[in-house]
Amino acid sequence: MPAGRTELPGSERLAPEHPRVGDVDATEESFVTVYLRQSPGSEGLSWVDGEAGRPAAQRRRLSRDELARAAGADPADVEAVTRLAADNGLRVDNVDVARRRLEVHGPLGALAAAFGTQLGLHRAPDGTVYRARQGSLTVPADVAPAIAGVFGLDLRPQGRPRFRLLAGAAATSYTPPQVAALYRFPTGVDVSGQTIGLIELGGGYRQSDIDSYFSALGVTPPVVTSVSVDGGTNSPSNPSGPDGEVALDIEVAGAVAPGVKIVVYFAPNTDQGFLDAVSAAVHDATNRPSAVSISWGGPESTWTSQAMDQMESTLTAAAAAGVTVCVAAGDSGSSDGVGDGHAHVDFPASAPHALGCGGTTLEGSGTAISSEVVWNDQPSGGATGGGVSAVFALPSYQATAHVPPSANPGGGAGRGVPDVAGNADPQTGYQVLVDGQSMVVGGTSAVAPLWAGLTALINASLGTQVGFLQPRIYGAGTGAAFHDITSGTNGAYSAGPGWDACTGLGSPDGAALLRLL
Repeated sequence: MPAGRTELPGSERLAPEHPRVGDVDATEESFVTVYLRQSPGSEGLSWVDGEAGRPAAQRRRLSRDELARAAGADPADVEAVTRLAADNGLRVDNVDVARRRLEVHGPLGALAAAFGTQLGLHRAPDGTVYRARQGSLTVPADVAPAIAGVFGLDLRPQGRPRFRLLAGAAATSYTPPQVAALYRFPTGVDVSGQTIGLIELGGGYRQSDIDSYFSALGVTPPVVTSVSVDGGTNSPSNPSGPDGEVALDIEVAGAVAPGVKIVVYFAPNTDQGFLDAVSAAVHDATNRPSAVSISWGGPESTWTSQAMDQMESTLTAAAAAGVTVCVAAGDSGSSDGVGDGHAHVDFPASAPHALGCGGTTLEGSGTAISSEVVWNDQPSGGATGGGVSAVFALPSYQATAHVPPSANPGGGAGRGVPDVAGNADPQTGYQVLVDGQSMVVGGTSAVAPLWAGLTALINASLGTQVGFLQPRIYGAGTGAAFHDITSGTNGAYSAGPGWDACTGLGSPDGAALLRLL
């Protein structure tokens, strides 16, 4: 390492799993996102968890302006990164003190030199070529304290959509309103003042699908708009690909909360795009979503420490602003799709300020549930994610939830995933319309927008934003507002009375949850 430089903690990247096929063009113009530390002189957000345990109407809430003052960046840190950029022939754009975010633009060669790394091109099995790096980033020692993370040099895919297409015939299937009725969601609620944000890392939607789908349901359609983040766009192309995720999210959230506004934040599928999309949604002072749904994720082991820390920081800001962030817990059981024989949990569902959403197999008629167990169609199909985080400590709200030690050898305590659950089995899946094709879809991808829709209904009913739910719902216990799921397994973990690492506290009793909150 050159004299006067230091490593950025948490920036280490493992070697890409795909072969290197060449060098990057050093003259190609690009940009990186730099997230800064919270201003040392600011109030901070340490009070968030205590406030979340209070009744919704009594909680302290921060406006976006107040959030900037409480937890924004120090202008001196912006200046430090601006000097680093100038010293390397780069420029700084799009400075956002509230989000503690700025962009550094310029040639790839200069960007790599500024942050002390080398870049190469790698080819995935599907033919996609992406750039990547290995090892840690370095910066001048006097700049390092200002920087929380640097993203965009490495563009390997970061998230996978958590939906499952039905293979063969469904045992049964439901429209989203039928699922909402089984879970006793509030009805007759005017949600026209509520906005749900959806995070999408690919694919797109067609307005013709939205018009046809909601017309057939006889349900007031959502007003859907899109926001481009880091060049991501609404680009529908393949019903069995990410389009299925986008349609599922819009149609589930919009159908269980008729008339809600939906804003879809499209971003590239990289850690930079993922982080920037969530940050854009949480800090969106124009659309002001009160709930955000994330149906993408990846095993904790595939993320850098700085990326996980930055995501959790953004989710903590969401909690301070009264925004509920619902995240799919994964569709590959307790392994989360990692083939090392160990248990893994999905991130960002494992972030302490995310509402992790697991999956069940739901059977019922009308408003009566006849059976509900852990979703597990393995080995030929999917299963709900869930387990114990290897990264995040046991949060205070789970202190009495009896979260077990990790199922891995020598595994210790950690954040338990998921928090809540809902119907996810493709065999009892959701009827959706994707690129003009009717199909049945499942996965925990359906559970995140289901909970976001329920949150919008509750917010509208109460006339306030319930925000960060965990301290309230864990404090009340499983029986207060949930159907306790006590049968089934996701591999390494089994369901049982109370919280478990398959379905969390259980599936919602919407009417009871409204009373609780």
